[in-house]
Amino acid sequence: MGQQHTAALGRLAHAVTTAHPGSRPLTDAERTALAPLLISPNDLRSWLETHLAGKAGRVRVTGTLDRRLLLLERPDGGWVAADLSGSEHASRHWPRWTKEHVRLSTADSWLSHAELTENAVYRLTRPDMHLMALYHPEFFPLPRFPLGISDVARAARTTLMGEVTLSDMQLGVTVEELLQQLTTGTPDIVGISATFGQHDLMLQILDTAFAVPEAPMVVAGGSLTARNERLLLERYPDLLVARGGGEATIEALLAHWHGDIPREEIPGIGYTGAARGGGMAIGRRRTAKPIARDTSSDILPELDLLPATFERHGVAQLETSRGCTNTCSFCPRGHKGLWAGAAPDLLPWILTEIRQVFDRHPDISRTLYLVDEEIIGAGPDAVTRVLDLARTLHEAGFAWESSCRIDQTVRTDQDEAWHVERAHMWRTLVDLGLRRMLFGVESGVDSILDRFNKETCAEQNALAIRTLSALDVPTRYTYITFDPLMSLAELKATHAFQGRTDLLLRPQPGLDAQEIVCGVRDEEWVAANTTGRPLHTGISYMLVSMECLIGAAYTRQATAAGLTGQAEPLMGRVACRYRDWRIGIASSWAQRWVDRHFALDYTLKSLEKVLDDAPRHAVRQARVVLKDAAYQVLGDMIALIGEYGLERPEEEAALSVRIEAALEARTGMLRRQMATTVGEVGRHLTGAHAATLAREHGRWASAASWELINAGESCA
Repeated sequence: MGQQHTAALGRLAHAVTTAHPGSRPLTDAERTALAPLLISPNDLRSWLETHLAGKAGRVRVTGTLDRRLLLLERPDGGWVAADLSGSEHASRHWPRWTKEHVRLSTADSWLSHAELTENAVYRLTRPDMHLMALYHPEFFPLPRFPLGISDVARAARTTLMGEVTLSDMQLGVTVEELLQQLTTGTPDIVGISATFGQHDLMLQILDTAFAVPEAPMVVAGGSLTARNERLLLERYPDLLVARGGGEATIEALLAHWHGDIPREEIPGIGYTGAARGGGMAIGRRRTAKPIARDTSSDILPELDLLPATFERHGVAQLETSRGCTNTCSFCPRGHKGLWAGAAPDLLPWILTEIRQVFDRHPDISRTLYLVDEEIIGAGPDAVTRVLDLARTLHEAGFAWESSCRIDQTVRTDQDEAWHVERAHMWRTLVDLGLRRMLFGVESGVDSILDRFNKETCAEQNALAIRTLSALDVPTRYTYITFDPLMSLAELKATHAFQGRTDLLLRPQPGLDAQEIVCGVRDEEWVAANTTGRPLHTGISYMLVSMECLIGAAYTRQATAAGLTGQAEPLMGRVACRYRDWRIGIASSWAQRWVDRHFALDYTLKSLEKVLDDAPRHAVRQARVVLKDAAYQVLGDMIALIGEYGLERPEEEAALSVRIEAALEARTGMLRRQMATTVGEVGRHLTGAHAATLAREHGRWASAASWELINAGESCA
């Protein structure tokens, strides 16, 4: 047990004896049992109510993890208020509603007698709010800590109003159990987080929620929901749609539930308006001016579900910034071009809490996955901030992974000094625990990069990849292989770029940063130092096709070309034809290839995240086998496309049959190779990890069809 938890349990025990002087002290066994409950106020409250059974007095546990607030009713009707962090009560940012309802005797201490009105006692546990994260476990076998609902839970608990229950389908909760939450003891507020591929689950939840006799207030959020806002409001007129991160929205929603503010003052929501002439219709989108939240400091989660995530061999996720510095055309998100980062000195307390959960799971790699879209950001202090962040993580004992733009390595508008500074930065980040960085390259073809509005060029991407490999920075790259507006010449150029063997260079630990910056621009030096490995071995997911997401600038380009069709709410996109019908056929079969192998690839990727050393390396090499096969498939398809004319669309069926046959042949070869590969990897794995891989490999090997995971029917 860490010092932080030991001290908090000491304060808790002192608060109990202060409120109930006759209570026996907590035993060592009880303290050990209580320690894991400190991260869940609901569980802590239940334990205390059982422990104090038979004694007069109610129990309330509220506040965020770093400032958990315990309130115990005394036999005389008064209360004891204990801040389990040890901070004095006066230092808390008390919500406005508490001014007339909570009175402390000694605000300059962590422990105080208190007077609470009955309204305060009521608000501390109402509304009863259930936050639900949806999931298809058949497609994603291993879980990741659910940041979305955990961030929202933290925001809700800052208000000291209500009780929050978190449920995540990744962690074994079934959709039937979520429906049961709605029909037995209906919650006051239901929050649903849904992302791409979960529209079907969300409809089940919403149908049930609005069918109960006294329907709860329902708010839906997540990347999918924002895309489908109009469709959802037409079907569910009483639904509230959260358009942004959700924290400010949920804080105001709790105030609205208590009647403190009208619905119009809830920031960041979409809802149905009353049309003139009667009846309900979708009115003009209304969003009140957002509450000024300090997103640079308050983007941390509650950790209720972290132990359950580890029990299922999942990974820990955190974020240290929000937004992105660019406006890529395929991204529909509202925060494009806006970025804010948290100060690194705000992280140590939560890293300590996370580490104490890791202590109970020594078999899981101590790696944090920072889900920032752009971890470095912009501004004159960008390098200083990310180095301070890495140092904070390293000192807390964590390795870490994250994402950023490729132009954080090479820029066409910066001089040699800038590039040397960045090279030093990357080497230092690796020394401070960087385990892998994801870069959104997306293409190596200038015309495609222009269409994507990446604000990078092919040569810049090539130089950056060379630089990072020479610096020995562990990398992953994302790459969009197909897009509806592309030409056959662009597809061939894409295939050529993915196959380049002059980009992944041997690490150069003996050279200083300036020598590397100059070397990657010297073709003779590059030829002498290449690994000979093709770029596609470093691409995270091969054969990816552009999706025309609702609200994206790229989608408007496709619409202007007459290529888009009906909405597909399952994935928050619109149907889209390809300008070159042959590439469209290839893209369709590429997606089938991806989907057939996705669960196995995702399993390998997830195992890689929780393993270290030789087992991790073995799993990574297994993924390269899948990448090699996908690259060969791309070459097969391009060769077949070349046998058909652009002006002969009547031959679609013939091309489709031949591509399917090519994929079948490659799958047969891959099945034999993967059997050997999984056998080799299995020698490095034990226990649940070995069982998970064996199970998913068995499922993959027995698959015989080319079904799409997220096909879904179009919905006008």
